[in-house]
Amino acid sequence: MLDSNLKTQLKAYLEKVTQPIEIVASLDDGPKSAELRELLQDLAGLSDKVAVREEAEAGAPVPSFAINNPGRISGVRFAGIPLGHEFTSLVLALLQVGGHPSKLGQDVIAQIKDLPGPLSFETYFSLSCQNCPDVVQALNLMSVLNPGISHTAIDGAVFPEQVEAREIMSVPTIYLNGQVFGQGRMGVEEIVSKLDSGAAKRDAARLAAKETFDVLVVGGGPAGAAAAIYAARKGIRTGVVAERFGGQVLDTMAIENFISVQETEGPKLGSALEEHVKSYDVDIMNLQRASSLSRKNGLIEVGLSNGAGLKAKSVVISTGARWRQMNVPGEEAYRNKGVAYCPHCDGPLFKGKRVAVIGGGNSGVEAAIDLAGIVSEVTLIEFGDQLRADAVLQKKLHSLANVKVLLSTQTTEVLGDGSRVNGLAYQDRTTGEQHALALEGIFVQIGLVPNTEWLQGVVELSPRGEIIVDDRGQTSVPGVFAAGDATTVPFKQIVIAMGEGAKASLAAFDYLIRSSVDEAVVQDEEAEAA
Repeated sequence: MLDSNLKTQLKAYLEKVTQPIEIVASLDDGPKSAELRELLQDLAGLSDKVAVREEAEAGAPVPSFAINNPGRISGVRFAGIPLGHEFTSLVLALLQVGGHPSKLGQDVIAQIKDLPGPLSFETYFSLSCQNCPDVVQALNLMSVLNPGISHTAIDGAVFPEQVEAREIMSVPTIYLNGQVFGQGRMGVEEIVSKLDSGAAKRDAARLAAKETFDVLVVGGGPAGAAAAIYAARKGIRTGVVAERFGGQVLDTMAIENFISVQETEGPKLGSALEEHVKSYDVDIMNLQRASSLSRKNGLIEVGLSNGAGLKAKSVVISTGARWRQMNVPGEEAYRNKGVAYCPHCDGPLFKGKRVAVIGGGNSGVEAAIDLAGIVSEVTLIEFGDQLRADAVLQKKLHSLANVKVLLSTQTTEVLGDGSRVNGLAYQDRTTGEQHALALEGIFVQIGLVPNTEWLQGVVELSPRGEIIVDDRGQTSVPGVFAAGDATTVPFKQIVIAMGEGAKASLAAFDYLIRSSVDEAVVQDEEAEAA
């Protein structure tokens, strides 16, 4: 099951285990149980602290396994075979049940331990989903820390009957005590704050009490991380407030154009960005949405959605962008019910079904190529009269027998039966004729829209909603700079965003120096006049 290289790495990790681990497996004679049995035997052979036994536990899904200590149930269970992106989740669960401490802050650990139970979580994931491990790892850790919490991570591809019964069409999907708790990427702090009703109020009071920052970075993607690092290296008081540290990078599967790194994945890069920022004296305020910007008494104030306000002498805005929606009837009603935006995450849930991909750029064509290997039929819909993707991608697309391309086509409505998507209405832009396409899934890949709505009427924006900046990243408001995908800088690329973030931060530092000099001159002139 595990190759020799992976076994060597895993054996080194398991040397950190300080407490005995007992894996209790619920298996049958099926092929998936045979695969899981082989995996668990490999694990047991790598450490004398890991033991495996098979036991048909009442109510336990088959195949599945629980990771416990002898005589103590941890609450951690995997239903399916946690390889792919979830292999890291398996390793972390073994370490944490085995007594290896997590890197979680003591304040968050205390919050988790104080949560009242019972809290029974289930997370449906796919092995190709890069967003799922964050949720699985967070809930596993919470189960280890609090005996009133349990978590079962379920591979939707192994348990399709559950996926159909619960009408799950997006992963990760999280259930709490049998009811839907959330969908999409969530970290420990976000889950805990959702469970702890008083957390938002405490956060607001804590944030409002913070001292004035020299540079406050709004946004935690590549541009924001670069800006924070460059500011911190100047030895000035630096803060980062971010709705989700890592930003849109976390939703990116393969990154092959980040210079000096031949290939990586978005979540790995996002984690590396955060660790790099944390290595400096930077106040990171995660899971906080900026809602307003104003100048008061010579300072800039960033208002947050929880009611708190942060003050700074200068600000770098790097709020990035999000997937653009079609804005047609039915899209919002069937979001996560057949309308999806991440083919890597949700594609496996549409195995053998008919889907459409909206958009003929690189993202759309790549999505169609990936989905063609999973679904029965892909229809790619492009508004223009030709595809905009790179030639090499178009050549691959046209070689696939189960892909159909519709050019000069406008999607007009998402159709459904009230609970899920069952079709798509479109217009032929050449003839004006209306058509309907029967399908089960729609993947929207039509570009990005900047996250700048909160700045309207305050900072000058382009007709597309991008922040207008000069060659130093300066906006129309003195002391407010901007960088990355939220700005008018062309070519939305990670490496460009990082460079722009560094430049905006250096410009902010230069602004602070000049402002302090100007202030000193004014004070001297006032003193002479007196």
